Amino acid sequence: MKVSYVVAKSAGKAELAHFDYDPASLKPNEVLMKNEYSVISAGTERAWLIGQSNNDFQSFPYHPGYSAAGHVLAVGSDVKDFKEGDRVIISGAGHRSHTVNDARNVYKIKDDSIDLAEAAFAYIVTFPMLGVRKLRLDMGESVLIAGQGILGLIAVQLASLSGAIPLIVADLDPARRALGLKLGADVALDPAAPDYVEQIKALTDGQGVNAVVEVTGNAIALKQSLRCTAKMGRVSLLGCTRVPDAPIDFYRDVHLPGITLIGAHTSNRPKVDSCHGQWTEFDDYRTFLKYLGAGKLQIRPIISEIVSPAKATEVYDRLVNVKNPPLGIVFDWKQL
Repeated sequence: MKVSYVVAKSAGKAELAHFDYDPASLKPNEVLMKNEYSVISAGTERAWLIGQSNNDFQSFPYHPGYSAAGHVLAVGSDVKDFKEGDRVIISGAGHRSHTVNDARNVYKIKDDSIDLAEAAFAYIVTFPMLGVRKLRLDMGESVLIAGQGILGLIAVQLASLSGAIPLIVADLDPARRALGLKLGADVALDPAAPDYVEQIKALTDGQGVNAVVEVTGNAIALKQSLRCTAKMGRVSLLGCTRVPDAPIDFYRDVHLPGITLIGAHTSNRPKVDSCHGQWTEFDDYRTFLKYLGAGKLQIRPIISEIVSPAKATEVYDRLVNVKNPPLGIVFDWKQL
């Protein structure tokens, strides 16, 4: 069996490569899956490609991608919960045509009405789920989503489902602001406006927002968001700050107003049992699929392109070099 995959052998450039896999080598506890769609996580994958991964272990070759969906091709002799043809969420495997994983790490999609191109976003969706959950929102609290990339556009929908009002989004790109409004925001603002902070204060009776989901990963944007946060407010740090490009006066902006900064990296979630404000990865998959099936969470408007993995080099060239690359780029592995 030929397995195709995306790899960056050196900084700044990715390509499609191949290797041979023998299905007879499948272990008793493993599942062999055919990927149908995988989603580019633009912020993370671009950062790795240009050397801003925030990880000391960054090296090449680099295998991008970690959120996909497909179906089961074969199961090991000890696997009882999956069978050939089952549709599944595939996480942490890279952009590739086939994946082998321990059955314990595979999640079955039971609702046949769910589009696999949308289900492929599942692992990515769990990031803003954690970021919003950690805020522990009460109905009626005001919320700012700073940044309207993939994570921000999902976070605005989750905050709306959690009862946020007014729900404010901010982004430099007017098209992304418009999409934020379409997906549930009450107001969309340009953070470059000279009176940006004053606009937010006016929308919140002069108090500032009760909670912020900071998705940009920019220290300048975090500094700005702190100025928009009410006393005793909370800021969920969903975006990974890769460049410390702005000093923050922690006494003035955090300590004095009593603001809580919340780390919301997905690596710090329960592995087994969910608890209030922090659910396991599988429990968030279940929630995502329920919202998707009920039409309460929209993924299709976030998808800007569905392309063949054969175009990987072109896609990643744009990701690295274009200032505002397309939002949700999805590889369709059926096109190979």
